[in-house]
Amino acid sequence: MSQLPTYADVADAVKRLDGHAVKTPLLRSDAIDKRVGKQVWFKAECLQKKNAFKYRGAFNRLSAMNERERGRGVVAYSSGNHAQGVSCAAKELGMDAIIVMPTDAPKVKVAGVLADGATIVTYDRLTESREEIAADIAKRDGRTIVPSYDDPFIIAGQGTIGVELSKAEPKFDAMITCLGGGGMCAGISLAMAELSPNTLIFGAEPTAYNDHQLSLRTGKRVKLDTRTPTLCEAIMTPQPGELTWPINSKSLRDVYTVSDEACLHAMKTAYEELGVTLEPGGAAAIAALLEKNLPDEIKTVAVILSGGNVDPEILERALS
Repeated sequence: MSQLPTYADVADAVKRLDGHAVKTPLLRSDAIDKRVGKQVWFKAECLQKKNAFKYRGAFNRLSAMNERERGRGVVAYSSGNHAQGVSCAAKELGMDAIIVMPTDAPKVKVAGVLADGATIVTYDRLTESREEIAADIAKRDGRTIVPSYDDPFIIAGQGTIGVELSKAEPKFDAMITCLGGGGMCAGISLAMAELSPNTLIFGAEPTAYNDHQLSLRTGKRVKLDTRTPTLCEAIMTPQPGELTWPINSKSLRDVYTVSDEACLHAMKTAYEELGVTLEPGGAAAIAALLEKNLPDEIKTVAVILSGGNVDPEILERALS
């Protein structure tokens, strides 16, 4: 696919992922409902394979490759969750994978990639370009580059979350998802537009990486010039994707920003009330919910818990 994905591509992804991806549960908490004054269902993608939604898009992308492409292998770049999604999918499909990861990637994510038998090439995120490194590897080996979000198959794979949400009861007035490059939001948007068009879609992103918020407000795709550190390393993308933004610019009702501290607090709430472990970036959507950003007229909400790969010291910090 060289053009924007459509709902038909999401439907194809549902077929490819059947029997492979986990149909993740919806979790509930009376205490959280009372706290925010709404009925909330939490889509626990932290219970997906490799503890993150990224497996969906990665498996859809790799399984769509022909035999010759599979034989040459793939290369991807990621701080962790996409890396693990690709490494897991490659292992299941008998493919070779090289993952370009920053030297400061969470240890738990590095371990997850290595456990799948993938090769890691490290880089300094402040001085080196992961895109250039991956391009050089792809050219050298004839490998296919697997982007983390700006790819039609990746977007369509993440959209299977939206298909599962659309089949749930009740029908949701709104949903909140985290925003990095926007691949998950774009895929879900395609599914919801087809299957649950009255559900409003909201995004959540780190305060220092509010590129979607600014893009939505200005009506054009904004690129931030920042290297501000954040615990939400999984979603510290400085610009919406070329393919994801045309979709999200139409579907997003609003975008909220959340601080690292708010995400740590959300991690604790999720651990205590829902019994799940989240990473900071994976807790961005619940952080936005807990800060009571949603309009009063919204009564039923779906919140995506997108990832649970967190180093022990960060989890301990959150719980304390």
